[in-house]
Amino acid sequence: MVASGLIDRPVSWVALAGFMGTGKSRVGWELSRALALHFVDTDKLITRVVGKSIPEVFADEGEGYFRACEQEVVGRVSRLEHAVISLGGGTFVHEENRRVLLARGPVVVLWATPETVYARTKHSDRPLLRTDDPMTRIRHLMDEREPVYRQGTIHVHSDGRPSEEIVEEIIERLWNWADAQHAWAEPELPLPVDRATD
Repeated sequence: MVASGLIDRPVSWVALAGFMGTGKSRVGWELSRALALHFVDTDKLITRVVGKSIPEVFADEGEGYFRACEQEVVGRVSRLEHAVISLGGGTFVHEENRRVLLARGPVVVLWATPETVYARTKHSDRPLLRTDDPMTRIRHLMDEREPVYRQGTIHVHSDGRPSEEIVEEIIERLWNWADAQHAWAEPELPLPVDRATD
């Protein structure tokens, strides 16, 4: 439990991971408002630092350069206080990013069906979906990444749900997580000594 003035929060730092189109940016922003925390979108941070859009970075510099930028940004946001971090879809997939983020605090993974992801992203300019069959690409990437996303701290489905409801569930789950962390951190009491067996 983190108390700051009149704000009683389960955490003061949390990251949102998951596949593109699962609602990380929208839910993350609303979660930050509900918890009175700063909101940081790592993709937007990269575009500000590099001075190019994500599609431009992919086209001009390649995916390897983008992933290197992503790792640098993860290092920065993991040192922030009082923040909700929305991660790019591939950020949590990379092992070093995952290690840093999970060591820093809870990572909430948002889930949605491939159909929902396609409906939310089909009009966007996503470099990974520049293909003749984006639906097949989405299914393949989601299957490939699922075991990694499963390593997140908390898992919440966003299909067909208003963002307010998703935020409420995340906060409730964060309280449960924080209570469990607090319980594990409490020192163990010494066992009573049975004098009769001395």
